[in-house]
Amino acid sequence: MRTDLYQGHDYYLLDELLTEEHKLIRETAREWVKKEVSPIIEDAAEKCEFPRHLLPGLGEIGAFGPYIPAEYGGPGLDQISYGIIMQELERCDSGLRSTASVQSSLVMYPIWRYGTEEQKQKYLPKLATGEMMGCFGLTEPDHGSNPGGMTTNFKEDGDDVILNGAKMWISNAPFADIAVVWAKNEAGRIQGIVVERGMEGFSTPTMHGKWSLRASDTGELIFDNVRVPKANILPGRDGLGAPLSCLDSARYGIAWGAIGAALDCYDTALSYSKERTQFDRPIGQFQLQQKKLAEMITEITKAQLLTFRLGQLRDEGKATSAQISMAKRNNVDMALTVARDARQMLGGMGITGEYPIMRHMMNLESVVTYEGTHDIHLLITGLDVTGLNAFV
Repeated sequence: MRTDLYQGHDYYLLDELLTEEHKLIRETAREWVKKEVSPIIEDAAEKCEFPRHLLPGLGEIGAFGPYIPAEYGGPGLDQISYGIIMQELERCDSGLRSTASVQSSLVMYPIWRYGTEEQKQKYLPKLATGEMMGCFGLTEPDHGSNPGGMTTNFKEDGDDVILNGAKMWISNAPFADIAVVWAKNEAGRIQGIVVERGMEGFSTPTMHGKWSLRASDTGELIFDNVRVPKANILPGRDGLGAPLSCLDSARYGIAWGAIGAALDCYDTALSYSKERTQFDRPIGQFQLQQKKLAEMITEITKAQLLTFRLGQLRDEGKATSAQISMAKRNNVDMALTVARDARQMLGGMGITGEYPIMRHMMNLESVVTYEGTHDIHLLITGLDVTGLNAFV
C-alpha cells in the first residue's frame, strides 16, 4: 500500500493569490484524499471497481456542488474553490474527479440553474451530501461530438411524457439515483428531464472492458417507454445551449483536475530522479532527465496561470465557452505529455502499480476525449478567433 507523500508544487507562488479559505479548502480535500483514497486507489483500478463507500466523504469535503448556495444544501463557495477541489481529487485519480464533477456540474448545476423551486428543494440537498447520486445523459451511441443529432425523445401523454432512446458512456450511471437526461420534445427542441431509478422501462447496464477510468463506474441509460411526470422537466431553458452550459462548468473543473494529474506525475518523477542511481549518480543529475523535469514544471506552471485567471473570470461572470474550451484542451494535453515523460523517467517501474503514472496515463486518454475532444476544442478556438465556422 503506497504512502501518499505529496505536498504540492507552486513555481510561480500562486498561493499568494489564494485566500486563506482557498488554502483551507485545499488542505481539507488533500488530507481526505491522502487518508481515504490514496491507500486504496491502485487496488480499485486493478479490480475495475468504484469505491462507493467514498461518496459520503466526498459530500463532507464539499466536492458535490461546491458553488451551490447554502439554501439548497451546498457550501456556496466560489469557482476557484471548485477548481481547487477538482485538482486535489484528480491528483489522486481522474475517475474520482469525474464522479464529483458529474454530480456537481452535470446534475446539480442544471437543476439549480434551470429547475423549479420544488425540484431544487427535492434534489439538491441530498445530492450535496451524496445521499443521492446522479448522472448526465447527453452522449448517444451514434451522437457524440454532434449532440444536436440526438434521437432520444419524449411525447406528451396526459400529465406525463413517454421517454424513449439510449445514452452511452455515462459516468455514475450504474449506481445513480437520478439521471438528468437531454431529449427532444415533439417540436424537436432539446429539454432536460429528471428520470428517477425505479421508473418502469429505465435501466442502466454497466459498461465493461475499460482500460481507462477503471476506478469509475460507467454505464448506459436505456429508456423503453419510460413514463415520467411532466413535473420532472427542467423548464428554465431549452435548446442545445442548456446542456452545453452544463458542460462549460464541467470542462472548467476538468481544466483544474488535469493539472492535478500532471502534478502527481511530476512529483513522482522528481522524487524518483533523486533516488534512482545509474552510472554511480542519481538520474536527476543527467541533462536529459533535467530537461524533462524542467519542461514538466514549466508547462504545469503555464496551465496553473491559465486556469487561475479563468477561475477569476468565472467568478466575475465573464468567462466564455471558448475560453473554457482552450483551458480544457490545453491542460489535458499538457497532463498527457507530462505523464508520458514521467513514465519514461521511471523506466520499467513506470508501468507498475507501485507508482501512479501509468494509471494517470490511461485515465487521461479518456479525459482528452470526453466532454469535447481535443480536436473539437481546437475548432471551437478556431471559430472564436476567425469567426469562420469549420463545423458546417
